[in-house]
Amino acid sequence: MTRLPVSSAAEAAGLARTLLMRRRGAFVASAVMFALVGLAGLVAPWQLGRVADLVSTGGSTRDVLSAAAWIGGAAVVGAVATALSVSTLARAGEPALAELREQVLDRALHLETEELEAAGQGDLMSRVGDDVRVVAGSLTEAVPLLVNSVVTIVFTVGGLAALDWRLGLAGLAAAPFYAVALRWYLPRSGPYYRREREANGDRAEALLTGVHGSRTLRAFGLAEEQQRTVDRASWRSASLSIDVFDLLMRFGGRNNRAEAVGLLLVLSTGFALVRADAATVGAVTAAALYFHRLFNPVGAVLFLFDEVQSAGASLTRLAGIALLPAPARGGGGGTAPAHRGVAVTAVSHEYDAEHPALRGVDLEVAEGERLAVVGASGAGKSTLGLVVAGRLVPTSGSVTIGGVKVRAAALADRPVVATVTQEIHVFAGSVADNLLLARPSATRAELEAALRSVGAADWVAALPEGPDTEVGAGTVPLTPAQAQQLALARVLVADPWVVVLDEATAEAGSAGARVLEEAALAATEGRTTITIAHRLVQARSADRVLVLEAGEPVELGGHDELVRAGGRYARLWAAWSQD
Repeated sequence: MTRLPVSSAAEAAGLARTLLMRRRGAFVASAVMFALVGLAGLVAPWQLGRVADLVSTGGSTRDVLSAAAWIGGAAVVGAVATALSVSTLARAGEPALAELREQVLDRALHLETEELEAAGQGDLMSRVGDDVRVVAGSLTEAVPLLVNSVVTIVFTVGGLAALDWRLGLAGLAAAPFYAVALRWYLPRSGPYYRREREANGDRAEALLTGVHGSRTLRAFGLAEEQQRTVDRASWRSASLSIDVFDLLMRFGGRNNRAEAVGLLLVLSTGFALVRADAATVGAVTAAALYFHRLFNPVGAVLFLFDEVQSAGASLTRLAGIALLPAPARGGGGGTAPAHRGVAVTAVSHEYDAEHPALRGVDLEVAEGERLAVVGASGAGKSTLGLVVAGRLVPTSGSVTIGGVKVRAAALADRPVVATVTQEIHVFAGSVADNLLLARPSATRAELEAALRSVGAADWVAALPEGPDTEVGAGTVPLTPAQAQQLALARVLVADPWVVVLDEATAEAGSAGARVLEEAALAATEGRTTITIAHRLVQARSADRVLVLEAGEPVELGGHDELVRAGGRYARLWAAWSQD
């Protein structure tokens, strides 16, 4: 399976840095607050060491209370600084993450159809779902803990060295043990995380394929085989997660060993210094507390490599899409067609070399003409529709609109081509929001006119809040026919020059077929229209009919003309009429 691109670690880091630096003020304020947290954390061990010396030298109660006041004050300052550090980091990080999500979605929406088909839906879904969740969780939980831990380590090591350089060296002697543990862990864990993210994508692909194709699987008795495929993909993902967890636990044991060695070295050095009157009990106490204080932040930093690597793997997958070239925008990077006519010239397309989907299609569709494309299943109808709409680059040949290649054609105020397919999505939001996606500047009067044209005004008016009613999953559900009417109304709002209808009335069933046929005629009135027709009644109302067979044009003409000719179309029409 071909996968969508994955960036290098350097490219992902550069993208993250660019996004964060756009919020430089909040980022710097967060760094200052984290530094203040680290400084406040030094006070308690220092003052407790001072108390130990006061006890041994007979200090006053006032001195002990002063030390307690210092500790209490430092705790308050640390708590406030911690809250402010996390808050300001969120002000820098959350907008950056939102911008990353928007950039990934923007690039994903403009991916080539063949790229998505080769990679599968699961890869993309796992990126915009699982990977975004991992990066978001890392930003809100792992990053604050990591930064706070690093700052604590730096200041604590500095405080330990300031007490007595010999005690500082004793503490640093534990560093090689931590380094050995980390060196053992990192080369082993990185590849696991990459495979885990890929396995999650394969699992999502298997699940989506099973859900979307459930009717076909049941019809052919393949449901159990697909279930086994899902089981294999799920278990591969789960087994990789178990292996990572086992590796993490073994890493934890090595980390605990480094802690024990370091603390023993500090205490042993302190004992020797006190015995030689080279240091006070208080200094050694403070040193031991400082080193003990390192347990949690050092452990956090080491164990966060687990989460950081997981987040890093997810970030490279997101950056792989986000760093794709920006799509050309309508009205800026294209050429305006001279007219609304469509020319298909010597178009052939192969999904694989042995089974061409289209072969040598030449076609002229006049401005404002309605062309119906008919043929048996697998004849290449939908492929031709995708090519005309500019959503699929043909293996050879070209499609132009008004003399301009379809993928380079652009208008300043509207799309050149709009496509309506059988698979219609109702977006979360109101009816009006669903229509405004086509043209955000449309007025309420224009939206209502579009709804009236496609015959949806009555049922929209009957909704609890009319056009402002929230529709979609979890709110007011729409029937397949209503969802299709909404899509056709969106065409009217967008006001394109050319419309491609691919099975746009197939979901209506016999009861809603006439309503949707009338809606489709209204939405395409005056526009150059290519209709991929599975219901031949659409062909009867078209100006001309193109018959495809095994990817090749075999007949072209008006409905009555082709019926009289007694060829392939006449046989299709006779079978349709009899049924």
